[in-house]
Amino acid sequence: MTPPVFAHGHLRLYLLSLLADEPMHGYELILALEERFGGTYVPSAGTIYPRLAKLEEDGLVTKTADGRKTVYAITDAGRAELDARQGELDGIENGVTDSVRRLADEVRTSVNSAMKTLRADLASAARDARVEAKDAGRTVRTDATTPQGDSRTQLQDADVLINEFRQQLRTELRITAARTQLTPENVAVLRQGLEEIRARVTASLDQR
Repeated sequence: MTPPVFAHGHLRLYLLSLLADEPMHGYELILALEERFGGTYVPSAGTIYPRLAKLEEDGLVTKTADGRKTVYAITDAGRAELDARQGELDGIENGVTDSVRRLADEVRTSVNSAMKTLRADLASAARDARVEAKDAGRTVRTDATTPQGDSRTQLQDADVLINEFRQQLRTELRITAARTQLTPENVAVLRQGLEEIRARVTASLDQR
């Protein structure tokens, strides 16, 4: 099991240390933690806001409304607690450094595993394409002597092209998804492109 990023009570103290630098609203605290961890750890709102509420309840922070945002600021009592627990805070900072390294190793392992899976998929797709092309070639040699056989040959060739296109595009999508997040715009472009191809092929069939 992956150990927690912060030990019990440490996130509370770390939030106080961030607010000691400047007042922030909740989302800014989340971004500050993400930056400290190099993007490997992003706490949820459900993790941050209950702790801020407890800090306010204990008189260690205050909150004020700034438009639609709630800004949190450390109090004198909060600074006193930081001063009293400075040695513990230094240990938390060292723990953060270790956590960043551990999380980075986990991300690296995950990416390497995904790349191995993609390479296996590529090899499988290439093998399937070779088998289908070989089968299509045998069909061409067997049926090419008759008009009906020629039609079947063209259908086989079309099937091979469609399968190759599907495998190549699917592989590209999975590689992209492993690096970054696909967007609705990507899917919309795919849908539009496929519709255009289908319309052009259908139009060419209607001309016969």
